[in-house]
Amino acid sequence: MDATANRFSLSFAEAAKAVPTAQGKRFASLFKHGTLDVEIYAPRGADPQQPHTRDEVYVVVQGSGEFVHGDDRVNFSAGDFLFAKAGVAHRFENFSDDFYTWVLFYGPEGGEAPAR
Repeated sequence: MDATANRFSLSFAEAAKAVPTAQGKRFASLFKHGTLDVEIYAPRGADPQQPHTRDEVYVVVQGSGEFVHGDDRVNFSAGDFLFAKAGVAHRFENFSDDFYTWVLFYGPEGGEAPAR
């Protein structure tokens, strides 16, 4: 899939074809506009993520597990919204084999300032 194409719509069925791959690729960038970068993520076995330099939103498409964000841990399932602030260690643990999530990176390096 071409992440730079002029798209305005993308189905999960189409996105799920991009990952995981036989070579172990877990994510694919599918759409970019301004600071927004939309990916599909499908870790298998373990989630090796490191903290990111931009704010990040996950929208769980299918599956369930636990999301660790700093010192916090929450259960998640399909339909849930999760936020990871730039620079904060986070990862998915104990997730099901069918886990897929949309990933939306946005904003400036270092993350956005909190709303007042």
